Amino acid sequence: MYNKRTKVALVYDFDGTLSPGNMQEYGFIQALGKSPEEFWGRSNSISEEQEMNGILAYMKIMIDEARKASISLKRESFVEFGRNIELYPGVKEWFSLVNGYGASSGVAVEHYIISSGLTEMIEGSPIGAEFKKVFASAFLYNDKGNAEWPAVAVDFTAKTQFLFKITKGIMDIADNRLVNESIPDEDKPVPFSNMIYFGDGTTDIPCMKIVTMFGGNAIAVYDSDAKMARARQLLDEDRVTFIAPAVFTDGSEIFEIVKATIDKVKADSEYDKLRHKVQNFS
Repeated sequence: MYNKRTKVALVYDFDGTLSPGNMQEYGFIQALGKSPEEFWGRSNSISEEQEMNGILAYMKIMIDEARKASISLKRESFVEFGRNIELYPGVKEWFSLVNGYGASSGVAVEHYIISSGLTEMIEGSPIGAEFKKVFASAFLYNDKGNAEWPAVAVDFTAKTQFLFKITKGIMDIADNRLVNESIPDEDKPVPFSNMIYFGDGTTDIPCMKIVTMFGGNAIAVYDSDAKMARARQLLDEDRVTFIAPAVFTDGSEIFEIVKATIDKVKADSEYDKLRHKVQNFS
C-alpha cells in the first residue's frame, strides 16, 4: 500500500512546554492549603523513602491530601482545576495557526499530548479540545465517581510507547497487542519522519531521541537562561534538531520551524508520489 505521507503529527509534553509550571500548581495545591514546595517536597520524600515511582507518589499525595481537605475527588473536579492552567504566549491560538498553514500546504496536522501530568486537568485546560489524543497519567474512579487509585502513570521512559502508538494510529492507551505488531513504514498513518516532538528537559530525552533517530524532529523549548543552556546542551548532544523560546505566536521561531517542517513533508510527499508512479509504470 502506498502512503501519500501528507500528515504531520505534533507531539507535546505539557508542563514546562506549553505551560510555564506544573499543572497542579494552578489552583489544586492552593486549595489544599499547601505551597508547591510543601506538596512536591512530600511527594519526593515518599518517592525516595519508599523507592516509589515518582508519578505514582504525586498521584497518591493528590488523593490523600484532597481527602484531608474535603476536596472533591470526582473527575469533573480535576477537569475544573485544569481550567486555571496558565499557558505560554500564543499557545491558545497556536493550533488554528498551524492547522491553517498545514491546510494551505495540503498537509493534515494532528496534535497529541504525551505527559506525566493528569489527563483530567489537560482535558479541562483552555486547549484541552485541540488534541486528537491525550496520553497522560489518569486516575481510576470507583462506583461513586471518586478517584481512588492511579489508572495510568506515565514517567519519562513510559512516554516512548505512545510515540509508537501514534505512528501506528493506535489511540487505545491500554493496547499492548497492536503496538507490538510489525507494520511497514509506508503503511503507518504517521511515519516518524513526519513527527515533531516538543519538550523542555531531561524527562523528554527518550522521546526526543526516538523521534530524531527515526528521521523526525524534536524541539527543546526554553523560558529562562538556565533552560536555554540545557536546550543548547541537548542540541550539542544531538538529542534535538532545534531549540526555541517558548513563544507560540505567529512569526515566532517555533512557528517558522514548524512551517519549514510542513513544507518538507509536502515536498517529500510529492517526491514519493513521483517515485511511486515511475516504479509502477508499465
